[in-house]
Amino acid sequence: MFHALLPLLGPAILLAAAAAAFRNPGLRPDPVPRHAELAALAASGVAALAALLVVLQGPATSVLIGFWGIGLSVRLDAVSATMLVLVSFIGWIVLRFSATYMDGEARQGAFTGWMATTLALVLLLVMSGNLVQLLAAWIATSLALHRLLLFYPERRTARRAARKKAVVARAGEAALALAVLLLVMAHGTTDIATILAVVQPGAATIAAAALIALAAVLASAQFPAHGWLTEVMEAPTPVSALLHAGVINAGGFLLIRLADVVLAAPGVMALLVMLGGFTALFGGLVMLTQPAVKTSLAWSTIAQMAFMIMQCGLALFPLALLHIVAHSLYKAHAFLSAGEAVRNIAAIRRPGPVAVPSTRNVLLAFGVGLAIYGLTGAVLGFDGKSIQAIALGMILIFGVAYILAQGFADAAPWPLTRRTVIYAGVTSVSYFLLQIAAYRVTAGALPPTPAPGPLEWALIVLALVSFGVVALAQATFPLWAPHPAAAGIRVHLSNGLYANALFDRLLDGWSTRKST
Repeated sequence: MFHALLPLLGPAILLAAAAAAFRNPGLRPDPVPRHAELAALAASGVAALAALLVVLQGPATSVLIGFWGIGLSVRLDAVSATMLVLVSFIGWIVLRFSATYMDGEARQGAFTGWMATTLALVLLLVMSGNLVQLLAAWIATSLALHRLLLFYPERRTARRAARKKAVVARAGEAALALAVLLLVMAHGTTDIATILAVVQPGAATIAAAALIALAAVLASAQFPAHGWLTEVMEAPTPVSALLHAGVINAGGFLLIRLADVVLAAPGVMALLVMLGGFTALFGGLVMLTQPAVKTSLAWSTIAQMAFMIMQCGLALFPLALLHIVAHSLYKAHAFLSAGEAVRNIAAIRRPGPVAVPSTRNVLLAFGVGLAIYGLTGAVLGFDGKSIQAIALGMILIFGVAYILAQGFADAAPWPLTRRTVIYAGVTSVSYFLLQIAAYRVTAGALPPTPAPGPLEWALIVLALVSFGVVALAQATFPLWAPHPAAAGIRVHLSNGLYANALFDRLLDGWSTRKST
């Protein structure tokens, strides 16, 4: 279908703007970055029009511009349309911010060119209609991002972080290349829609699913290969925003795009649940110990990507897509406004007293949170909801209960208590409404969540217990913080349990052996 080729206009416009910027890589007057901003805005318009075509005409796969299954083709459905709109919108915001942020830099033209190129490659990735294009765009995006991470090559920490990212990226690319080879050999085609329609469980499919999962967790900075994401702070802030709000989502998108393949391997999905759940808890705890704003945001990204990986492992692919959208919008705003947030906090000379909740307050908060969730579910309907989705909602309520505990503290003023209860109710209602919307938008584009078996039930219970215990520990932290053991735990957590240090040692040892 030729109308499905429309999204290719977006990357074409951005690449044209990038080429214009590369012709003059040095310090540039205002028109060059502004032209890139306008190109991103035009790409956003193309993405919005493509999404409208999906609504009006339904999903479609374009003709292949190439031969032997190799070339450009577009898969236009709810998943790709959502990602196209999201990525192009965030890209426009980041390029608009960059025009002012990078004003006066010696190589502003080159920076603008690589930003526009990276954005174009991400768009080509999320619209891929065939596996070869998906793999090529995946690799090219990583290589373009590498140039942005090394925008200040004289900085030693920037070189180390980019080198570590390159090692992890090459491993993920090798895994994805093998998965593509297995799927093409098993099905005799590179067309993604055809493969997803006929994929069946088997040795080749399970192996491909395992390799896809490996590529996804490496791209999403999951434990223990997460350290690079916390160290790429030497790059300009617009790069951090594009990375954390856009490029980092590639792993989750890969699992969602190839959901039918992953579903054919229950063991692989169980591993995703366990690794994602552990990394989410690990990243969330470490985030609380970080004094630097950007480093704390990086650990937040690790935790959020892990939660999204866990959602994919639970076969909640529509909710994982919703998570990507929500996290991307939040994280782009968080990075681009980080400086202003620091100034606002620094302006508060004497913060007010903190209301410390007692154990009784915390237990009451968790009880009220679960009651609000149950009441909301009873009104909006648990019927038709999978057990996995209901359990996920309970995990989210644990976070709401943590906030409720502050409002329920004996010293908390009544307005604070009232606001926290209202927020808890709004959060519960929003969760159900957004969940309904996500499933309706992706109906037919993503496979339904299967009923849980014994293994899935065990994982659901394990996740609920783990997240519940950690949430209780966080809510009661002021009560046990004076204990000597708490200081030791904080030190270990602030260093990320030393996993990144071990990775550095292995990498340095490998480099030494290579140089001898």
